[in-house]
Amino acid sequence: MLESFISLLSKWTIPFLVLFIPTFAYFKGVKVYEEFIVGAEEGFKIAIKLIPYLVAMLVAIGIFRNSGAMNIVVKAISPVISILGIPGEVLPLAIMRPLSGGGALGLATELINTFGPDSFIGRLASTMQGSSDTTFFVLTVYFGSVGISKYRHALWVGLIADLTSFIASIYIVNKIFG
Repeated sequence: MLESFISLLSKWTIPFLVLFIPTFAYFKGVKVYEEFIVGAEEGFKIAIKLIPYLVAMLVAIGIFRNSGAMNIVVKAISPVISILGIPGEVLPLAIMRPLSGGGALGLATELINTFGPDSFIGRLASTMQGSSDTTFFVLTVYFGSVGISKYRHALWVGLIADLTSFIASIYIVNKIFG
C-alpha cells in the first residue's frame, strides 16, 4: 500500500510542479514567459563565466588521475584501511568522489558491475556515491559563479564532510547488510 503510494507520488510530483508553478505565477500576475527568458539569459551569462573554472578543475582532475598520483595515494592508504576492515576496492571511489562526480560515478558503476549490486562492495559504493558530494566541483562552480575566491575554510569543511560520509557509509552498510 505505502509502496504503491510512493511510486504513484514519485511519478506525478515533477509533472505536477511543472504545471502548478507557472499556473500559480500566472494567476499572481507574473509574466511567466518573460521571466523565464530573463532567467535563462542570466543563467547563460553565469555559464559563460564558469567555463574557465570548470576547465581548470577538469585539467587538474585529469592530471591527478593520469599521472598515477591517485594510485600512489591508494597504495599508501590501503594497508591502514585493511586493518580497519574496509575493502580497498572502494578507496579509489572515496578519493575520486570529492573531485569529480562523473569520475566517481564511473568507479561506482565499475565496482557494481564487478562485484554485483547486492554485494557488500556494491552496496557500499552505492551508499558512498549517494551520501557524499563533489566538494571541489561545488567550490569551483558555486563559489566561482558568485566571485568568491578565498574559500579555504569551506574546502576543509567539505573534505571533513566527505570523510564523515565515507565513515558513515561504512558503518551503515556494515550495520544493515554486514
